[in-house]
Amino acid sequence: MLKRNVIVIVVLALGFVLGYGTLAFTQDKKQGPQPLRQIHAAARALELAQNHLEKAEHHFGGHRAKALDLVKQAEGELKQAVEYARANAPASAKPGTTTAPAPATTPPPATAPAPATPAPKQ
Repeated sequence: MLKRNVIVIVVLALGFVLGYGTLAFTQDKKQGPQPLRQIHAAARALELAQNHLEKAEHHFGGHRAKALDLVKQAEGELKQAVEYARANAPASAKPGTTTAPAPATTPPPATAPAPATPAPKQ
């Protein structure tokens, strides 16, 4: 009886260790700096949406095709956003670069003078 309990406990412990270890490796890997993580997550969501739309059996009066076009357009925008973020990363993120001076701010536009009040009627 004692031998059976020990075997059960060892099997459960081994299952726990292996299960927990597997869980650690299946978590989403963090991709890139913080701002790009959200962009990458949005790209994965768009890919999933595109797959669902392509597998849909009904054309929904042309709306499915239009949605696919919009998903592709959104994917293109995300690619441009990533390119922009990489090209315009903060100076601290790029090794060996110097800090550029801050752009000069323009003064607020001058307000137009208040219209003259009409002369009183006599």
